[in-house]
Amino acid sequence: MKKVTLLSEVDVPQCRGCKVCEKVCPTLAIRIVDKKARVDEQACRGCSNCESRCPFFVIKMVKRTSAFTVGVDVSKFPADKIKDLCDKAHFNREQVLCYCTGVRADEVAAAILDGAKTPEELSYRTGIRTGCTIECIQPILRLLDAAGIKPTPPEGGWQWYGQTATAWTIKPEMEQKYSSRGFYFDADKDLLDRITTAELQGGV
Repeated sequence: MKKVTLLSEVDVPQCRGCKVCEKVCPTLAIRIVDKKARVDEQACRGCSNCESRCPFFVIKMVKRTSAFTVGVDVSKFPADKIKDLCDKAHFNREQVLCYCTGVRADEVAAAILDGAKTPEELSYRTGIRTGCTIECIQPILRLLDAAGIKPTPPEGGWQWYGQTATAWTIKPEMEQKYSSRGFYFDADKDLLDRITTAELQGGV
């Protein structure tokens, strides 16, 4: 869960409608309307990405009059389904996926079970990817893929990066090529699978 204390504020008369802010917002909370940036206050998660990327310095972050918390109540969803989805994505359900906001795998899985189908929806619901806004696209895409969901990036979006290779996606020919050079792919996958399915409260 994430506590949202800041809000993006645009100096509208000075805005040039360049669309940079629109392209870097993880929740699509800022849009260009009539060549001016407009902020959906409810959707803004206070990440400050628009402020830091605005080439004309017309956006600033201000303190909200009323802070609020975003998050998904994991207890409202079947624990076995959450675990199954996390296992399929090779994440322990208690694993922190977003260190900036502390969002865990089980919360993202719960949001997907609740109908979220894009990284932007997951960011809006859980707060994931609203810190640095960069690294967390990887675990988001892995969980969506595990759920059989293939989202497409928003038009012109800059904040999507393809999935990097994992121990489970290395091609067999690559494993064969490097296994004789001191790489232990099967042992690595076995260890990682045991961590994925472990009950962290009771140890691995």
